[in-house]
Amino acid sequence: MPFSLKNKTAIVTGAASGIGLAIAKVFANAEANVCMLDLDMDALTNAKNEIMKEESNATISTFVCNVTNENQVKDVFQQVVNKYGRLDCLVNNAGVSAVGTVLEATKEDMDRVYNVNIIGVFYGLKYGVHHMLSDGKGGAIVNLASIASLIGMKDRFAYQMTKGAVLTMTLSVATDYVKKGIRCNCVAPGRVHTPFVDGYLKTNYPGQEEEKFKEFSEYQPIGRMGQPREVANLILYLCSDEAGFVTGSAYPIDGGVTARM
Repeated sequence: MPFSLKNKTAIVTGAASGIGLAIAKVFANAEANVCMLDLDMDALTNAKNEIMKEESNATISTFVCNVTNENQVKDVFQQVVNKYGRLDCLVNNAGVSAVGTVLEATKEDMDRVYNVNIIGVFYGLKYGVHHMLSDGKGGAIVNLASIASLIGMKDRFAYQMTKGAVLTMTLSVATDYVKKGIRCNCVAPGRVHTPFVDGYLKTNYPGQEEEKFKEFSEYQPIGRMGQPREVANLILYLCSDEAGFVTGSAYPIDGGVTARM
């Protein structure tokens, strides 16, 4: 079967909802040992049960982990390796957003997105690379960047700062470990329809949700937002052996947004 992850172990951060949950589902279908990390065990349990309804033979493990806490990341990654023998795939998906220009951004905004989107990815890369090197077999890493890594976006100063860093961390790891069997890539989604988007519209545009949803959808030349599983399928490819010649790349998946810039 193409794009199989059979007998491979994968860590997915921020895996209890949205794109992270879609990645976990796709990886389970590809027969990986899927290790789901998130902040809340109830959310993880619900997500695992949802996957098991679709993939009854899936191998799923759940771990509470705050990606901004180095000791927690270090401990959970070691638990995964102790349980499954090694780490083959890592998806640094956990992230948060912020809205506003440089004049509207606050230090609290900057600290919050920096800690999750940059430091959280850093810890994942640090301990992911460590374990992938330990037996000389390497592995595949995919970081969740954004089209904000590639183009200027209105009212996204703090968020854009962090996603630019995700892109350059990806290039750095790909360069440093290409001879060690570690491939590192990132995906750069445009707007993807997740529960976060619905919550954002409800909070910021009460009574205008339908109108704003249409506006957000039409921002993409293709005329709609992406679906989490579409992003997950691209990540599956990048983690599979079929992508063995791919490293140090940033893949836009944005319905044509960057094509028109």
